[in-house]
Formats: sequence, C-alpha cells, structure tokens
Amino acid sequence: MKKIVVLLLISVLSFAQNANRKFVNYTFKKNLLEINTSDGKYVIKPYSNQIIETSFIPTGEVFNANSHAVVLIPEKVAFKIKQTKNEIVCSTSGITVSVQKSPFQISYFYKNNLLVSEKNGFVKKTNTDSKETSQSETLEFNLDATEALFGAGARALGMNRRGNRLQLYNQADYGYETYSKKMNFSIPFVLSSKIYAIHFDNAPIGYLDLDSKKDNTLIYETISGRKTYQVIAGESWGNLISNYTSLTGRQPLVPRWALGNLSSRFGYHNQDEVTKTIDKFIKDEIPVDAIILDLYWFGKTVQGTMGNLDWDKDNFSDPKKMIADLNTKGVKTVLITEPFILTTSNKWKEAVDKKVLATDKVGNPFTYDFYFGNTGIVDLFKPEGKTWFWNIYKNLINQGIGGWWGDLGEPEVFPSAALTAKGTADEVHNIYGHSWAKMISDGYKTDFPKTRPFILMRAGYSGSQTYGMIPWSGDVSRSWGGLQSQPEIALQMGMQGMAYMHSDLGGFAGDYFDNELYIRWLQYGVFQPIYRPHAQEDVASEPVYKDIVTKAKAKKQIELRYQMLPYNYTLAFENNTKGLPLMRPLFFEEPKNQKLVTSCDSYLWGNDFLVTPITKASVTSTSVYFPKNNNWFDFYSDTKHEAGTTSSIPVSADNIPVFVRGGAFIPMIKTIQNTLKYSLNAFDLHYYFDEKTVTSNGKLYNDDGTTANAFEKGEFEILNFASSIKEKMVTLTLTTETGKLFQSDEKNISLILHNMNDKIKSVTINGAESKYVIQDSKIVVPIQIVRNKPTIVSLQIQ
Repeated sequence: MKKIVVLLLISVLSFAQNANRKFVNYTFKKNLLEINTSDGKYVIKPYSNQIIETSFIPTGEVFNANSHAVVLIPEKVAFKIKQTKNEIVCSTSGITVSVQKSPFQISYFYKNNLLVSEKNGFVKKTNTDSKETSQSETLEFNLDATEALFGAGARALGMNRRGNRLQLYNQADYGYETYSKKMNFSIPFVLSSKIYAIHFDNAPIGYLDLDSKKDNTLIYETISGRKTYQVIAGESWGNLISNYTSLTGRQPLVPRWALGNLSSRFGYHNQDEVTKTIDKFIKDEIPVDAIILDLYWFGKTVQGTMGNLDWDKDNFSDPKKMIADLNTKGVKTVLITEPFILTTSNKWKEAVDKKVLATDKVGNPFTYDFYFGNTGIVDLFKPEGKTWFWNIYKNLINQGIGGWWGDLGEPEVFPSAALTAKGTADEVHNIYGHSWAKMISDGYKTDFPKTRPFILMRAGYSGSQTYGMIPWSGDVSRSWGGLQSQPEIALQMGMQGMAYMHSDLGGFAGDYFDNELYIRWLQYGVFQPIYRPHAQEDVASEPVYKDIVTKAKAKKQIELRYQMLPYNYTLAFENNTKGLPLMRPLFFEEPKNQKLVTSCDSYLWGNDFLVTPITKASVTSTSVYFPKNNNWFDFYSDTKHEAGTTSSIPVSADNIPVFVRGGAFIPMIKTIQNTLKYSLNAFDLHYYFDEKTVTSNGKLYNDDGTTANAFEKGEFEILNFASSIKEKMVTLTLTTETGKLFQSDEKNISLILHNMNDKIKSVTINGAESKYVIQDSKIVVPIQIVRNKPTIVSLQIQ
C-alpha cells in the first residue's frame, strides 16, 4: 500500500486544488469518509466497487440528501482507509480516493490508474454583466490532454463534445439539422474515453463546460442545489454504462408492440380518419401495431384547446368503440397529452379550484402566454397536482388507451418566476418531464400493476429511463441534414442510459418532399429503437399514403422490422437487465482505436449487426470499417468482409449497408400483421459460420410481451445458443431456460447456416444423422426443441 500512496502523490502534485481550502481533520465510520476543511465538509461514500459518491457541504449549509436520479442502495463493499502524514487513501477493490492534505487535493483512481481529480473543487462565484449580478456554484476537475468527452444529453455537436460550454436547460430546437447545441434532454453527465464517467447529481439549471477554454478543465456550474457527484468506473464501455444504469435505474422492458410499426402524424382530426388509416394498413398488408393521436383528439384547433384533456365528441363521437375496434385488430391507441392548462380550456376552472397549478409569489395560478394560448402549468411536485393529473390518465386507460405521448415537457415555456412545491421554475425545469414520467409510471404500478406502460416523451433527466420513458429527438427538420444528426443523438443518449432515443422517421419539420430521403430514413429506422414515421401534415408520414413505388419500398422495410422482432425483443431484455444500449458506437468494440472515437457513420445494433445509414442523396458507394474481433458478412448477400479492414461498399437503393458478426446467431420470424400474431412456435435461427470465430454465444428471450416484470415473476423462457469450432467439426448447442410460471411449447426451428453450403459433409442432431436442404446457397436444417432438453447439432465440415 505504501508504494501506491507514493504513486498517487506523484500523479496529482501538479494539480493542486483550491489554495484557500485547508484540511482540518477526518472521521471514518459506517463506510463514510468525512473530511472537514476550512470552508466545509466532504462526505465520500461507495455505492459499489466501481461507483463512489462525493458531496461537499459548505460551512453554514445543510446537506440535501434527496437525489432525483439515484435509485441504487449502496452495496456493502469493503471500503478501507489508510493515512500517511500528508494523504488519506480510501479504497474499494476497484476505486481508490486519494485525499491530499496540503495542498488540498482529491483524486480518483481505478485499479491504480488516475481517472480524474478535482481542480478547484467547489467554488461559489459572483457573475456580473451589464444587466445584473448573479451567483453561481461550480465544481471543477482536471482533465488530461488526450481524453475525448461524451454526454451532456441530446445534442448535435459531433461525437467528441470536448471544447463546448453547454447549457443545462431543456429546450426544443424546432427544425434543427446537423447542429444543435441545446435540445430537449440536458443531462448533467459526462463520459470520458478513458472509460469513466461523472454524474453531477443536482437538478437546477446550469452549464457543463467541457474544456471550452482549452485549459484541460471540466466545470459543472449551477444556480443552486447539491454539490454531489458520482465517479463511475468500468472495465469496458458496456460495464461502465451498466454501472451507471445500476445507479440511476434500468429501463423496464417495453411492451413488445412498442417495437412494431407505429402510425403517427400531426394529426388525425377525427374518428373516421383513424379508422380509415388503420384499415388501409390492413388492406395493404403493411404491419402496424399502434396509432398515435395528436392534439385533435381533444380539440378542433391547435390553439386555444390545450388542457381540455378529454375527447372532442364532435369529431370522436364514440371513442370507446373506436378503441375497442382497434384493439380487436391488434392496434393500440396512444394519446398525446401536455401539462399546460389553457385559461380557455374546459379544465381551467377545475384546475384553479383544486389548486393544482404552479403559482406566483402570492399563491395565485401563474399564467403566461405561449404559442398555444394563455396558460398555467400543472404542478407535478404538489401531491394534489399529481393526483389530479393522474386521475385523468386513469380514466382514459380504463377506456382502453394503450399508451401515452407526453409532449412539450421541457417544459416548452416555463418562466423563471413560476413557483412549484419543490422550488422555482429554474430549480425544477430540467426534472419536469422526468417527474411527469415518474407520475405515470407510479400510477400504473398502483392502479394497473400487470401492464407495461408506453411513455413517449421528448424531455427528461438523468435516470428517466427507470420510469420507462421512451425519448425521441424532437422536431427534426425533414431534410438530409436532419437525418445526418440522428445516429449521433441516439448513440450519445444510449450511452447515457436512454437507450430508446429515436427520431420521427422521415423527419418532422417543413414541407420538403423527397421519397429517397423518406426511404433512407425508414431503412435506418429498422435498426434503431422505435419505428415511428411522424411528420407535420404537409407531407404524409404513413407509407399507406405514399405512391405505389414508395409504398412498396416502405413495406419491405417494415416487414424486415417485424422479421427481426425476436432479435430486437432480446435486445430490449438485455437493456432491461444490464442497461446496455440498443445502438452502440464502434469504439465499444475497439476502445483504444482513436479513429473510432469521433465516428458515428456506422454503429452496432446490439452485439451482432454493423449498420451504416445512408444520410446523403444519390449515394452509390460508401466506406465501411469492419471491427477487428470478427469477420463480417453482408446481411443481404453473405459477402464476407475481413476483420479490421476498411472497404468501399456498393450501395443499393433497396437497403442500407448492414453486416452480421461472424459466429452470430440471429433469430427471425416470418412477417406478421402485428404483434398480436407473434409466436415462437416456429422461427428461423440464422448462424453465420466464421472460421475466425471459434466460439460464440447468443440468446433469445420470450414472454407474453405485455405483463409487467414477467422475467422477475418467472413468466419467461430463454433459448441459449453456443457454437464451437474444433478441427473439422462445428458444434452448435441449443439449451432452454424456462421460468417456473411459463408454459413453453415445443418449437420447430429452421436452422439456417450461412457460408457453409460447400463445407458440410454431414449433420447430426443429438447423435442421429439429420437431413438438410440447400436454399439460396444456405444450408437449412429442421430442428425440434423441447423444454429443458438440450439440442446438439454437429456439423462435420471439409
């Protein structure tokens, strides 16, 4: 331990902290290290061997223990302390905290490697400009010169966000394209290419300065609140994000229908439009699982009606029947809601009488004008406001509503002078959408505990995923520039726990009409979390309203989306249990490859797909890098691409370049009209033989697709797949794991072997010779598997 202490001192001497902060003494009890200084107290506690929390409480302040993000209960870990003359070292088996006494300095190490250190630590500042004087509080850290930085929420800036000073203030950016510095999700969370992260656990608005002055400094700045942050370490990118989502919560498993095609536009004006649209999907045999109703469900006009929050009976004369008929067809109904109650709405008087609105300083409802009219806003932080708002949802769920679209939840306009039960507008602004999602999630748990909620929202905060929030990237321009920013936004948000970040497929804002753009966006949509074409009324978003050629192309992409449901649903399960993103940057695969740090031209869809979206017009070829750990095979042609190489790939109008990892198992089904027809009693299991990949694993998760916490209740089954190549024998092992309450059926599997049609000499299943056929240059082996009985397929090759 003495050698480690010496190393720590040498590493941090050049980064002396706030010169005015003097060490006084320390106490250590119940796994808490408390450091008393001349101007306050540090409290340091481990959450796990890879997560440590530090809080600074300035002299005269009382510690606020309430976190809006953290859900993890600290684990019982060994937290050992050792003191020398000028240093206190506290260590778990992973993270070590070094507290240098003079000059005062706190540094964080993971397995003896320096992650980050405080620079000035906490500093209270007075900011003066020509208009006013204000106070701010900052936490400052040292960076090394080489690390790239990610995070800070949803932005379009380029993957490496170092060099930017970013406002932490959720705000819509209508019609953005390739650049957007401030958007709907501003999350106080920074990840480093050194594979660590810092989460600033404080809700009020502020800034993240990611070394904008180029002096190797990271600064978190806020108007008030907690001086608390967590340092998170990891062995790999996947492990790091898994640790972060263990801290802030894991996404509940979405209902399976959420992974299907969702019909949406701004908007469906009446019951007849809704019915005719879904009937067109069915007539054209284009799969669809839900229809999303924009604000016309409660009002005939865009302005003046927000806050009615009940059916406009002139245009929706029998909503219960409409919803029931749609459910019979396997289609869910999703409604938009907003937290704004206009003074012209039907609910205004009730909201005022029940005191459910944010107020002014004398206690009257705080009203103001914005695009939709003169309004108040529901105080979600007040028990009465929460109960009143939830009861509206509860009534509509009882009518058959299957999901929710929460819009304008930044909130879109929320003047600083408004007051809520938990503070000023600026203190709660960034957690408004987060708290809204929590309200709906908690309501389901209480009143509909067996149902998985669908909560689509465009604004949130650290940990919003734990309440089932499905984020989207806002009102993106319907343009090639709008499409180009989408992979970056989704990849960054997936790293920040929000794995279902997706876009309005085809683009939302503007009247630009381009069928090539529309199809390219839908092709990308197959390999991103939620498949939801959506747009303003100028240009139809639904494929059923396109011309014959465009409709046919769109139909093929939607059919592929449904064929991939077994793989995608398994990804959703993996996200639920491990916190892993669905979309993953290539540097996950090669963390030391500096060329990949800024790359988002290609990405991984789960573990086994490499996807390169086409985001420019008239592209006939594109360059693709193939990660080094496996060979890769063209999803459409089986063409092999060597690991670690870059190739120019011809681009077809029919699909974007997609490749499958060598050794992968890809489960797929035939196209279905919607997930009501979903079954795994018969499916295809594709195995991609790759001589470079001598062992591999895969899995397929299954449950009823609707029951909340089905896995935890034992209402599930998992099929595990493994491959082993030894000399001239390929062995594929299929095993099943069945929850105690799940009734598993016998399954007929078509095992489809890629890249083996000229290699197979014989096939045996559980020791008995098996027949096989060759279809489209692939070997197809029929297999029957029975619950809890392993199936071993032996392939003798030449």
